[in-house]
Amino acid sequence: MYIPHFNTMDQADVHAFVTAIASAEIITVGRDGTPLATLLPILWGEDGGTVIAHMARANSHWREIDPDSACLAIVAGPQAYISPNWYATKAEHGRVVPTWNYSAVHLIGTITVHDDPEWVRQAVTDLTERHELPREAPWAVSDAPETYVDKNLKAIVGLEMRVERVEAKAKLSQNRSEADQDGVIVGLRADGTGREADVADAMERQTTNR
Repeated sequence: MYIPHFNTMDQADVHAFVTAIASAEIITVGRDGTPLATLLPILWGEDGGTVIAHMARANSHWREIDPDSACLAIVAGPQAYISPNWYATKAEHGRVVPTWNYSAVHLIGTITVHDDPEWVRQAVTDLTERHELPREAPWAVSDAPETYVDKNLKAIVGLEMRVERVEAKAKLSQNRSEADQDGVIVGLRADGTGREADVADAMERQTTNR
C-alpha cells in the first residue's frame, strides 16, 4: 500500500478500525496464478496475530488455498469523491483537482483452511459472539437445534490467517489547509448520503488533533 507520511493511520486506531468494519476481502492466488477474492466477515484477535473467518464449501476459492498460502486481507472503510469546489483555495488561485478520500487496512500474511468440524464450530461461535455482544438478548449458536447446526457447519470451511504485516492508511485531506479541510467536511455533509457523512465524521475526528 502506498502511504505518504501524512496519510498514516494512528496505530492506536488500527485494531478498532478493523473490529468496527468486521469484514475483509480475502485475496489469494490460485494454483494457475489467477488472483481470487472473497468478501468475508472476520475476527481479528486482540493480539493482532490471527484472523479467523469461514467460507461456503460451495465456493471453489478455498480449494485453491494450500496450507500457509500467501494472503492479503483488505479491510475497507468509508470512502467518497472530493470535489475541488469544496476547497477554499479554489477561489484564491483555482489550482485544485478532484481526489478520493478513504481509509483502509491491509493485513498481510499466510492463510490455512480448516475442515475440522470442531474448529469451524468454534470459529462460528466466536464470530457470532462478537456480533451479538451489543444486543440486549444476544443470539447464540447453541440456541439453534444441534442437528441443524451440524448440518450448516458441513456447508462451510474455516480459515485462519497468520498476520505478519499490517499497513494502514487514512487519506482524509491531511495535506490540505485547515480551510480546505473544513470546506470538504461541509461539502460531504451537504451531499447527504451515508458514505459521505461517514468520511466527514472521520475527517472531523482527525481535525480535532490538528
